[in-house]
Amino acid sequence: MPETKNIAVIGAGISGMAAAIQLAAKGMQVSIYEKNASFGGRGQAFQKEGFFFDMGPSWYWMPDVFEDFFNEFGKSCADYFQLVRLDPSYQILFENEPVVVPAQVEETYALFESIEPGSSIFLRKFLDQARIKYETGMKDFVRKPSLHWHEFFELRLLKAAFQIELFKSFEKSIFKNIKDYRLRQLLCFPVLFLGAKPSDTPALYSLMNYADLVLGTWYPIGGMHKLFEALYQLALEKGVQFHFNTAIEKINIERGRTVGIQIQNQSISCDAILSAADYHHTESALIDPAYRQYSDAYWESRKMSPSALIFYLGVSKKLDQLLHHNLFFKSDFNQHAANIYDHPAWPENPLFYVCVPSKTDAGVAPTGMENLFILIPLAAGLQDSKTEQDSLFSFAIDHLEKHTGQSIRDYIVVNERMSVADFYTAYNSFKGNAYGLSNALLQTAVLKPRIRSKKVKGLYYAGQLSHPGPGLPPCLISGQISALQLLKDLKL
Repeated sequence: MPETKNIAVIGAGISGMAAAIQLAAKGMQVSIYEKNASFGGRGQAFQKEGFFFDMGPSWYWMPDVFEDFFNEFGKSCADYFQLVRLDPSYQILFENEPVVVPAQVEETYALFESIEPGSSIFLRKFLDQARIKYETGMKDFVRKPSLHWHEFFELRLLKAAFQIELFKSFEKSIFKNIKDYRLRQLLCFPVLFLGAKPSDTPALYSLMNYADLVLGTWYPIGGMHKLFEALYQLALEKGVQFHFNTAIEKINIERGRTVGIQIQNQSISCDAILSAADYHHTESALIDPAYRQYSDAYWESRKMSPSALIFYLGVSKKLDQLLHHNLFFKSDFNQHAANIYDHPAWPENPLFYVCVPSKTDAGVAPTGMENLFILIPLAAGLQDSKTEQDSLFSFAIDHLEKHTGQSIRDYIVVNERMSVADFYTAYNSFKGNAYGLSNALLQTAVLKPRIRSKKVKGLYYAGQLSHPGPGLPPCLISGQISALQLLKDLKL
């Protein structure tokens, strides 16, 4: 029997819990230290006045990634929650008629053909290539630890790199073949999950279109928090110990190796540390300057995903003309993108997203009422402003009232919000970003912050600022990759 090692995991979000489960399943003694009062990270939830609100992620894509994870430990998602496929998947609201995206891909081909004759021919080829990218990318590229370029130097992977267009622009392949602006935005919107403009995103990420239009949009009854509850329960089953309301003050390092963590002037010894907290926070606040891998200038030069202004609303009436997922794309896409990435500023006429889980799940709102989650993407690092927040709230409600033809303001019985400064306070999030480091071409694979420290033995990282990147499935995989690398280095 190999010697049991004590591993400290920092952060009880999806990456931290996935890593802890992987480590505990191999016989490690694992403790998770979480600064907040509960597990989930950005996937926390709250209840108020009979409403249940997911605070963060609201899209359940790539169900195979989650199912494969639970299967690895002899479980299934169905052991913990009921998953339903949404049909329609979502709607995009332009100035004219909404584009309603069906669950069945054959119906999506018909939708494209009805808007732009001949476009379904391209879409079939595009999604067939996207399937190859999804299968290759998720099996090979995404699962590599990305510590060295030579990981990809196998002939099979080099061929695959060209086949999946790793270095081509996502936007160019779409704009060359699709002329209708609505269909262009439908295909480009999934890369918003990657926190980058379509023009800056590698064509590899059309795999997101496969996830969207073929694998579909799903929802766990009871809310997205059910996924985090499932990971928490599985971690407990594997013997992981959780310590909430416990902020790490320092990572103790001796002669270039981690020896423990500092909590409230108490030193706790451990054999290795896996930080699933914000990468920048870990480096800048928890370890001595001599052991930091990345300078302040490095972090300032990174392209970040957006932050967000989120409103959690309880409305004491039912609302028409809304689906579970609604994308309001009535404004200028390029102008809003410029406000986020090129010239950071509070947007005047933003695109925004509205999730109404009560359309699918009666349990998240009192009878006869609606649960609304309104998200407006913002530039990371913006100076927060209640005046600007209030202005954008009015903007979103005006559009919702116009679209539904109903009064909403007078029926709001719960009104909570989260913005840039709150992301920093709640999650130590670098510049208050909501999603992580963008998947721009020069921030892909080995060009991301490393999952294993170059300067400190026994120190590992996971999460949305590291490989593979932002989004729930990548963050789950990040925790797995980092844990497996740790085990490999321990020769276990």
